[in-house]
Amino acid sequence: MRHTWRWFGPIDRVSVTDAAQAGAVGIVSALHHIPTGAVWPVEEIARRQAEIAAAGLVWDVVESVPVSESIKTQTGDWKTHIANWQETLRRLGEAGIRTVCYNFMPILDWTRTELRWSARHGAKAMRFDRIDFAAFDLHLLQRPGAEGDYDSQTRAAAADRFRAMDDDRRAALSRNIGAGLPGSADGYSLPQLLGLLETYAGIDRQRLKQNLFDFLAEVVPVAEQAGINICAHPDDPPWALLGLPRILSTAEDYADMLAAVDHPANGMTFCTGSLGARADNDLPAMARRFASRIHFVHLRNVRREEERTPCSFFEDEHLEGDTDMVAVIAELLAEEARRRAEGRADHQIPMRPDHGQEILDDLTRGAQPGYPAIGRLKGLAELRGIERALSHRTFGLAATGQTASGLS
Repeated sequence: MRHTWRWFGPIDRVSVTDAAQAGAVGIVSALHHIPTGAVWPVEEIARRQAEIAAAGLVWDVVESVPVSESIKTQTGDWKTHIANWQETLRRLGEAGIRTVCYNFMPILDWTRTELRWSARHGAKAMRFDRIDFAAFDLHLLQRPGAEGDYDSQTRAAAADRFRAMDDDRRAALSRNIGAGLPGSADGYSLPQLLGLLETYAGIDRQRLKQNLFDFLAEVVPVAEQAGINICAHPDDPPWALLGLPRILSTAEDYADMLAAVDHPANGMTFCTGSLGARADNDLPAMARRFASRIHFVHLRNVRREEERTPCSFFEDEHLEGDTDMVAVIAELLAEEARRRAEGRADHQIPMRPDHGQEILDDLTRGAQPGYPAIGRLKGLAELRGIERALSHRTFGLAATGQTASGLS
């Protein structure tokens, strides 16, 4: 795999040089300062490439070109926003970018109730607490109709939890859940969030799926012409939130999406952390099933604290948690071997160590939550070690003749 590193631009407290020292060869970045729905200026694309090249790295993957709420709901300026998305793809293709990640989550991107929860040995990790989230929805946001989305035990536990919270904890919970896209300056107050929720009235899961398929029908042909693979990131967490449907949470969701616009340029961002929050998602099997359409990989691990969906979970160390990372990497390496044999230009799949616990000097650096320097370096080193061992001519799959599926 091609080892990459997410970088949020000059505002990031983890530098491109840090990424190079950690062992990355490519950078995953985006122009977070460009308003959602606007065309990315050519000069801004070139500036970001130059910032990355100064550290001897290349801009490998765009994560992400945001999909506006207008596109998701097919309201307002949605057709203009699609045209702008297409033009941005053309400009990125001309600049040599070959992979663009995006998501189709309504309003909220990844959602956590705690951004720096105390894990073992004093490390800090992101966490989603099911009861805290219900307390936010029912008692802070006071979303109309929210009671119907929770069972009686959850409602009772959420009421107790809310009463036990002081004002600081309530404010922090609102900030954490109302945060916008990673790296952006966006964020939603409670009134703003309630207003945005109203724009999804009447949009159920099937309607949102169809809106995604309509979007893909417009942008995939442009991506092909531009020489770009686009890849949809899964929902995080992979279940409905705040009464909003989520449509890329399971294997069947991805099967529907890939069949709706059945073209090699239309693919998947395989995020083991997002998909791994559901006990019914078999990650090695999913990697095997969608292997030819996996254009980008996020490797991280979560620990489910209860075997139910939705559940509480936290971001564990990369080789811990509930996902069999060795089996997943074996499937990805087997796919790369198949691609090389077929002569595919995209035989090397870009991968980044996603998220990471804050450890050592991370604890005082104040980086973007989930994106520490040392925690990700540790994760990348561990993942590279697995990849190297599985690929070794003496001890790896090639030596034993074993298939990747035999490890999972």
